[in-house]
Amino acid sequence: MIKRSTLNLAIAISLILLAVGLRLLPHPANFAPVAAVANFGGAILPRRLALWVPFVAMALSDLVIGFYNIMPVTWGCYILIALASSYWLRKPSVLRGASLTISASLFFFFVTNFAVWLWGNMYTHTWSGLALCYSMALPFFRNTALSDLIYTASLFGAYALAMKLSSKLPANHKQHKYLTPTLKS
Repeated sequence: MIKRSTLNLAIAISLILLAVGLRLLPHPANFAPVAAVANFGGAILPRRLALWVPFVAMALSDLVIGFYNIMPVTWGCYILIALASSYWLRKPSVLRGASLTISASLFFFFVTNFAVWLWGNMYTHTWSGLALCYSMALPFFRNTALSDLIYTASLFGAYALAMKLSSKLPANHKQHKYLTPTLKS
């Protein structure tokens, strides 16, 4: 039998590898799985582990991609998304998952673009500069929201499929005892 802690660690490592790998492969701007990984990890992993998943994924991939001035804000957003998911998705449903995913996309958009405006030099530090920053970021938001929805649905869908398939294993091979809808300890 697989221990729950071993399974949790395997899922966390798999999520980190998925996020790092897909961030490093060529992709449209802002079309990345990190928010989905934070949503999914927050929903199924113990909170402490779930908060580390997006942090480690971002740290590893940013080592390759390169560092940038709002990096702590970006990483912090993903950690907060995982934290929100760990509370909001205690009792997962499609409506809760979709609501959280859209909220996470909006949260990330507003916080990170505010940071770009505040700490960058691309826009004047006026209300009109802030408005321009947000309007220039709208095309990127479309990709963010689409990737968050697609990757989140894919992760939860794959997990649900794995749960269903594991329940069909013969009784003497069942290892799904630890594969419950939520794997929190």
